[in-house]
Amino acid sequence: MKKSTTGLLLGSALALGLSGCANTASQAGGQTSSSDADNSWYQHPAVCGLAGGLIGSGLGYATSGDSDEESGAAIGATTGAALAAYLCADKSEEVKPQCPSYGEVPAGVAVDAEGCPLDSDNDGVPDFRDECPGTPAGVEVDAKGCPLDSDNDGVPDFRDQCPNTPAGVEVNALGCQESLVLEGVNFEFDSAKLTRQAEQELSEVAEKLKHNTNVRVRIEGHTDSVGSAQYNKDLSQRRAESVASYLQAHGIQQNRMNSIGYGEARPVASNDTDAGRAENRRVELDEWK
Repeated sequence: MKKSTTGLLLGSALALGLSGCANTASQAGGQTSSSDADNSWYQHPAVCGLAGGLIGSGLGYATSGDSDEESGAAIGATTGAALAAYLCADKSEEVKPQCPSYGEVPAGVAVDAEGCPLDSDNDGVPDFRDECPGTPAGVEVDAKGCPLDSDNDGVPDFRDQCPNTPAGVEVNALGCQESLVLEGVNFEFDSAKLTRQAEQELSEVAEKLKHNTNVRVRIEGHTDSVGSAQYNKDLSQRRAESVASYLQAHGIQQNRMNSIGYGEARPVASNDTDAGRAENRRVELDEWK
């Protein structure tokens, strides 16, 4: 058989084979039958590249002159492999729309460089619908772009020191009905040194206070009645100041806090039992007006 005829046959085989492979690859993102799954091995770009290389090598050989058979085969192999790998590559991935679907966008709405409506605070609600612009990063919002207020007390969750307040209860700027006992904020024995758990609790308090910039707080220290009244007052003062120092180190300005030690003067339970004394050893947080 003449080289020209061989070249024609090989070229046709290359075109048909690779076009079939490309069609199969382009359908890879859709539903496939069990037959398609069984034959998926030859749809892989590496397999197609190998087949293209072999056919291209033959094509290059068949169409080259007698003196250039070797170089013609090499060029054909490289070209065929590259073409096959490109045609067989999976191009089924859908192109995602650049703009979120906001429904009908009114005329004159400001857009970004891609033509999408602006969302200045990146809360997922475009500016033309956002009733609460300037929401801090990461704060969960409702469909209107406003921070969630799960207990509907008027203080959004990301500022609320007392979540789950009963409905209808009047609260202060901290979202609390009264002073908040900082559960878990404890100290080393006979010391003002915070425990590890206390630091974790206060980190959450600080995070909410950072978003509640117009509120000042009073930090109250309390003890049980073991020891002298003066000693307990001094200890409670140092503990209140220790809490304030931790909050200040985590972004709360010192002039937003007032630390007071009441010692044993304001018990909330009997000092005659271990349980009662444990309740009396506490730190409270309240709005400072």
